[in-house]
Amino acid sequence: MATDLTRTILAVDDDTEALGVIESALRGRYGSEYEVICSGSPGEALEVQAGLEDEGRQLVLAIVAQELSEMSGTDLLASIRQAHPHSKLGLTMDWGAWLDKGIAETVRESMAIGVTDFYVYKPGVSPDERFHNMVTSALLDWSREQRTVPDVIRVIGESWSGRAYELRETLQRCVAPHTFSLAESEEGRALLAGVEPGTPLPLLILPDGRVLGDPTNREIAEADGSAIGIEFDDFDVVIVGAGPAGLSAAVYGASEGLRTLVIDEGGVGGQAISSSMIRNYLGFPGGVTGSRLAELAYEQAWSFRTSFSFMTHVNSLSRGENRYLLELPDDRMIQTRSVILATGASWRRLDIPALDELTGAGVFYGGATTESHAMADQDVYVVGGANSAGQAALHLARYARQVTLVIRADSLDAGMSHYLVRAVEANPAIKVRLRTEVVGGAGECRLQQLTLLNREDGSTEEVPADGLFILVGAKPHTEWMPEELSRSRNGFLLTGDNLSRDAFPQSRMPQSLETSLPGVFAAGDVRYGAIRRVASAVGEGSIAIQQVHQYLGPDSQSRPVAAGEAAEAGRSSG
Repeated sequence: MATDLTRTILAVDDDTEALGVIESALRGRYGSEYEVICSGSPGEALEVQAGLEDEGRQLVLAIVAQELSEMSGTDLLASIRQAHPHSKLGLTMDWGAWLDKGIAETVRESMAIGVTDFYVYKPGVSPDERFHNMVTSALLDWSREQRTVPDVIRVIGESWSGRAYELRETLQRCVAPHTFSLAESEEGRALLAGVEPGTPLPLLILPDGRVLGDPTNREIAEADGSAIGIEFDDFDVVIVGAGPAGLSAAVYGASEGLRTLVIDEGGVGGQAISSSMIRNYLGFPGGVTGSRLAELAYEQAWSFRTSFSFMTHVNSLSRGENRYLLELPDDRMIQTRSVILATGASWRRLDIPALDELTGAGVFYGGATTESHAMADQDVYVVGGANSAGQAALHLARYARQVTLVIRADSLDAGMSHYLVRAVEANPAIKVRLRTEVVGGAGECRLQQLTLLNREDGSTEEVPADGLFILVGAKPHTEWMPEELSRSRNGFLLTGDNLSRDAFPQSRMPQSLETSLPGVFAAGDVRYGAIRRVASAVGEGSIAIQQVHQYLGPDSQSRPVAAGEAAEAGRSSG
């Protein structure tokens, strides 16, 4: 979406006095950077929003009173959502409105199906910071989604696939806001006009103006600070993986005095960053994106002096004398008293050669939040029946002309949370095909069609498709781990009661998250039997730290790391 349009906030309330207070609050706080339009009737508001983009305006936020004379606020927002799918929409309510059961149920339903993003009480005594907190949060979320925040990285490539796609994946894993332009596009040519001729593609233009031509991941890490060296080589606990489980373990470990290091071959977030909106995570009634949750968790862990090393991986894990040894790619050896393996899992490939060749060129594994802008007015397919697939479909539906959710199961309820099922079924832009598989596809340079198999009668159908997002199955990242670590048939780490009697070489019983190597724990999706939910991974990360304490014994409550000792060494841009 163009960024040179006038950014507009629309407020609607037919209570003249209340609208005056809202208008004063909005103009006073946001008037210098946003156009504020206030309307006293739903009909007038519909006319205003209908002509905004034709007049060079962009509706960023609409806040509407729930109780209106002509129609309900939720009905008005539903109309606005159809015309402005990317806008943030909120309801303003009088204090005590929840006492009306009808209003309460209507608002809950509106939020459940994605018509309303948030609700807020009408502003009271000025300045009403509670009101402004909700409005500012909505504006920030919009800016992040539309890639208009100041720290956006520009990626320019010759094609959608290949190294250009790898760079976008790398930035996505680092929760780094970025955009992509083809070199031959109008926007691409404009960006390249300011770049020294001969700079190899693909290239990155950083927020500070620096240009990296066909950079390695290491060069990206050095440019944004992610590759800051590890100051120490002896830790109480090393956490491999910076997804929800690893970040949770980092917060609890460092806050309880353990000298803590997190290593990840990408950045923060793991698979959670592909979740465009998590609405059932505790403490976020309006929902939170996976990338934002990961970013906040990283900042929290860093504030407790956790050390981080991103865009690097562990070559090997072995036992030394009273320590475990982790070898890094630069031949550096890290010593640690305990290890938490939170390496997660990746999306399973469909093993269709024609589609593999189009990876990054219309075919994506996860990553709906990154590629959604390129799907504007396109026909998109999402494969998967779990929450991540439902979240991806809902997010893509704000951009694509049509989203088709392809599921092998007999119903959405088989693998998806109830709140997501309701939202998917209520969205007119989403079509669901049950008992169906993607078995083929084709395209010249970019995806153009898919072959769908009807599992009931065995028939196949060719359908036009501009995008395919695959969020099925899981392959654990355990290939590099030592053979002594017991695994399931599919490669997941066995822990606790799932270990055989002779797999754990100790007189004691293993703890519930302890692997076959004493003092090495597994948390999150890499663990056999784990519940694939963000909250579950976070819980396992905290439990793993408690079990680390038990393993280390009475001396586990190590001295806190002195101020300055690890802070600068551990920080990265995330």
